[in-house]
Amino acid sequence: MKIRISKRTVDGLKPADKPYIAYDADLTGFGVRVMPTGSKSYVIEYRSGFGGRGVRSTRLSLGSTKTLTPDEARKLARDKLADARRGDDPAAERSAARKTPPLSKVVEDFLKDAKATKSTTTAKLYSYYAESFVLPHLGTKKITDITRGDVIRMHREIGESAQVTANRIVRFLSGIYRFAETMGTVPELFNPARGVTLFKEHAKERFLSTDELQRLGAALREAETVGIPWEGAGKPGKSKHVPKEAVEIYPRQVTGAIRLLLFTGCRLREILHLRWEQVDMERGFLHLDKSKTGKRTVILNAPALAELACIPRISDYVIAGNDPEKPRADLQRPWTAIRRAAGLEDVRIHDLRHSFASVGAGAGMGLPIVGRLLGHTQASTTQRYAHLDADPVRLAANRIGETIAAALGGNPSAEIVSIKGRKA
Repeated sequence: MKIRISKRTVDGLKPADKPYIAYDADLTGFGVRVMPTGSKSYVIEYRSGFGGRGVRSTRLSLGSTKTLTPDEARKLARDKLADARRGDDPAAERSAARKTPPLSKVVEDFLKDAKATKSTTTAKLYSYYAESFVLPHLGTKKITDITRGDVIRMHREIGESAQVTANRIVRFLSGIYRFAETMGTVPELFNPARGVTLFKEHAKERFLSTDELQRLGAALREAETVGIPWEGAGKPGKSKHVPKEAVEIYPRQVTGAIRLLLFTGCRLREILHLRWEQVDMERGFLHLDKSKTGKRTVILNAPALAELACIPRISDYVIAGNDPEKPRADLQRPWTAIRRAAGLEDVRIHDLRHSFASVGAGAGMGLPIVGRLLGHTQASTTQRYAHLDADPVRLAANRIGETIAAALGGNPSAEIVSIKGRKA
């Protein structure tokens, strides 16, 4: 049955005992399907690719006659049929689109994978990023429907109050798309988080000087012997039952943890989650099953071995907490008191790791060696200490300067002093 599809002819089609299609007389493959219930919809029929009658025809519904006008349906039909002639398959594309999961489902799979392959701390951080930022903004969208514009809007909105976090979220989302690509959920190189311009960040680089290390050492000895004045003693609003001279003595596990962070350059969780079974005192190693960069071995120097020998073994964990079955949660409270006693208010506990690296870089050990000691898997991560590296550039500069100075004769430093002392 063929008709010239228009509003009048479509309205005039009557239902029959079985479904039937009235094809358009002008556009081959375009028609109206009429159901026994009286409902009507626009459809197209085509053979995908460049095959002839030997290729099975495919029927695709375009929409109800109640929502599409004949002109709108004809334009849509013409576009879809043109796609089919070029070798596309509109029906298959629609089927694939329906099977494409929302971002929330992919995030769920990504977090399960992270829980199995990443450290506990990293997996928890990923969950926080997902639940607090990514899912509220984009979770309901299909993963292939998210555009770079969507990501930029999310990034800018988060950045209004936390620019560094906004940058982290974009990198996190980019990782999700790399995971989805690996799983075949999105096409290769499909990643709307790639190419987003991030906010400028100023890396915090805080290294302890020799004088500051001496002050910290004194504060640690004070903390584990005579004690450090209690933070709230004598302050208005604090408990009146606490004497003004109250002090707190910290156990060797606490002061030992801080020393180990300095002596090894380990991350905080690597020390807090360290079990005695992972400590090889005889050979001088820590065998970490899980770290931020995976399984690794930490070489123990003599001070670290001496410190481990002084820590009492009262738990499966080297740094025992209140519950012997669980690792200590953090060191924030004692670290705040100890750094205050040392006059190091601006020093974070992670700066102890930076200080370990700065000593190594400044001593001419070379960035590759420092990177290995820190457990870096990429050389670029260690480059933040490049300006401290004394090997080989600084050593070369010194040697060149000494050679030239010897040829010139005299003492360069004395010459400078002499010049400064002359009157104009």
